[in-house]
Parts: sequence; structure tokens; C-alpha cells
Amino acid sequence: MTLLVFGRTGQVATELQRIAPEAVFLGRDAADLSDPAACAGAIRVRGPRAVINAAAWTAVDKAEAEEEVATVVNGDAPAAMAAACAELGIPLVHISTDYVFDGAGTAPFAPDHPTAPLGAYGRSKLKGEEGVRSAGGIHVILRTSWVFSAHGTNFLRTMLRLGRERAALNVVADQIGGPTPARAIAIACLTIADRLRTEPGKSGTYHFSGTPDVSWAGFAREIMVQAGLACTINDIATADYPTPARRPANSRLDCGSLSLFGLTRPDWRAGVHDALQETGALS
Repeated sequence: MTLLVFGRTGQVATELQRIAPEAVFLGRDAADLSDPAACAGAIRVRGPRAVINAAAWTAVDKAEAEEEVATVVNGDAPAAMAAACAELGIPLVHISTDYVFDGAGTAPFAPDHPTAPLGAYGRSKLKGEEGVRSAGGIHVILRTSWVFSAHGTNFLRTMLRLGRERAALNVVADQIGGPTPARAIAIACLTIADRLRTEPGKSGTYHFSGTPDVSWAGFAREIMVQAGLACTINDIATADYPTPARRPANSRLDCGSLSLFGLTRPDWRAGVHDALQETGALS
């Protein structure tokens, strides 16, 4: 038996391939999350030792107009995976998001804090969480935030590109959270999946995000500094940068319970250094 990963080209899936190349990775051609039954069938046919779901609909704004499709991918497919894993008695690690919360207040959200998503993307991810839990199998739902890496579409790569093109950028400063390196999430998923095989009682919902908490504007400044770019970052309010989907103002996550797996929050500034080094962008 081997490890089965849903996802192949996303940020976390890419890092998982680097760390665990012996695992089986299913892209959209082999397991389309818009077909939940096919995803469950892929698990039953392969009979893996554990499953990691690193695939999702992540187009937050697009989900507002296509919530039904996003809900199948982010809600129904994980539920089907969890049901298949429960039948086989194998662990499932499912990646979720801070968007299941309303972003109110300034305190970090604990895993058991009441959920109240602000938009379609958050609702679709919450449905996935509920489906995974209701399957009754061995599982961990790992909520994370502000994922970045040297590849794919993410904030770091966008800032790097724009920072080379422009003298100044306006970036939102009233949304606070923990940027999280994709590689750190991949390592956490592998650690959790392995531990669940021998300690299924650790099933549940956990949070994993980078430290220290920072605004998007602060995140952008650090990228510019480390990359040696002279681009000035101007703080703006969320209201000055309207988007189809509402974003949580507070994306702080309480990650204390991760100590049960021997995991701690990664320093995202070190992750920025590693990502910039990989892209050849270090000054």
C-alpha cells in the first residue's frame, strides 16, 4: 500500500511530490473532483495506506458566480473521499481554510470556534468539512491560510512580478493573517497522515498557519525587502479594493493543538526567503 494524494499541480501537491515522490498523485485527468463518485472509486481501487486531499476549487471570487460547481468540488468530493476512507479504515487528511470563519474580532480562531463563512468559497469548504466529519472515519481537517510558494498562482509571485514592474503598489492593510509556506503544509500533512495510522484517536480539526501574523501590506513589504526591490507599498483599506467575494478581516488561527503531532507554526519570513531563492529572485 502507498500514499494517495488528490492533486498534482497545486502548490501543496507540488511540494508533496518533491517530498514524497513514491506517493500516487491524481490530477484532474485521473480524478476530477467534479465527479465525487469517481474520487471515491479511485480510493477503493487503489486501497492506499492513507489519503491526502490537496485538491480544491480555490478561485474565491469566481465561486461567487459558480457556487454550485465549487460546492461539488469543495464539498461533495471530500465527503465522498471520506466515506471511501472510512469503509477501508484508512486515514484522510483534508486541507481546509480560514474562510470558514467570519473574520470578526482580533483574537485567533480556535478549531472549535463557530463557523460563519462570508461567501460562496467559504460555504463550499465548510460543506466539505462537514462531509468529512460525518463519514465517521479516521481524519484530520487541517485549516490553513494565505498559502504561498515559488510556483503556482499566489500572493508572493504576484507581488514579485508587480514589484519589478511598478514603483509603488497599494495593498490591503486591514486584513490580518498568517502566510503559510506550501512546503510546510505538505510536511504537516505527511506527518499527520503517518501519525493517524497508529493514533487514530487524534482525529479532528486543527489549524496550521505561518507566524507572525501580519497584514497583506506587511507581507508585501517583506517580499520587496528580501527580493531587493525598491517598490513602495502603500497601505489601503479593504473598502478601497472591492472584490466580488468578501474576505475575512481577521484570519488569525490558533494553532496550539498542533503540538499533538509535534508540529509548530513555521516562520513565513523564512518561507519567503526559500521561495525567492527557488525563483532566483534573491538580491
